[in-house]
Amino acid sequence: MASEPFAAFVDVGGYRVRYRTTGTGRPVVLLHGTGRSLEDWEPLRAALPARRLIALDLAGFGRSQPLPDLRLGALAEHVAKTLDRLGATAPAHVVGNSLGGAVAMRLAVHDPARVASLALADSAGFGREVTWLLRALDLPVLWRLLLRPDGYGARTAERSLFHDPAFATPDRIALARELARRPDAARTMRQVARALGSLSGVRADRRGNLLAAVEALDIPTLVVWGDRDRILPAAHLTHAATALPRARTHLFARTGHLPQIERAAEFAALLDEFWAD
Repeated sequence: MASEPFAAFVDVGGYRVRYRTTGTGRPVVLLHGTGRSLEDWEPLRAALPARRLIALDLAGFGRSQPLPDLRLGALAEHVAKTLDRLGATAPAHVVGNSLGGAVAMRLAVHDPARVASLALADSAGFGREVTWLLRALDLPVLWRLLLRPDGYGARTAERSLFHDPAFATPDRIALARELARRPDAARTMRQVARALGSLSGVRADRRGNLLAAVEALDIPTLVVWGDRDRILPAAHLTHAATALPRARTHLFARTGHLPQIERAAEFAALLDEFWAD
């Protein structure tokens, strides 16, 4: 399928998936976090102009339709089917942020021949600690109040993702509010959060099983983190180094949960070096 500079849609098993693809060569698949969209990858896209980048709105997020099952396995399988529909069948470098990191790892376990390498940015799956907002989604009634699509909530949520508040631009806040207003957006957010954890944090059994399976694959892996991440604390990078001892690690200074935005040029340089090796 020919590359195109703007987002488009493809039908995957009867569900509409939004994607954006540019460039040529080995595919680089970009998977965003919970409640986010492919727009989170635009700064990194600009920093990697020579790469074939395929950014997806995960099922139920951005402008992609939700699946009946939004657990990690189902999300990963849907990503694989989407890549098939886009003709991206060669082994790909897969880059995941937050939830997208956990989906990337599950994709590697589900279909290791599809994954040439993993790059995980502030990824879910490495530690129990997580922001109180995601834990509170496990509570009846309260989750509806927390996920109301109003301006205050969108501003607060967006600013929590960055160390430098200047990155929480009016455009990003407006997009966050728009996506939060989509039908079933709140229910999807809660469903995914509860599949990963509970009020006490990310479930240890699911974490351990996934990480053990990824380590057994011996896929080249890079794990990066922002030292000021308020969603998944930087201590998770230590957990990652323990669980995946062969992985490369990097800690970005003065950076929050989205290093692909706050440190796009530095992250791109790390990725180029990692892929070259």
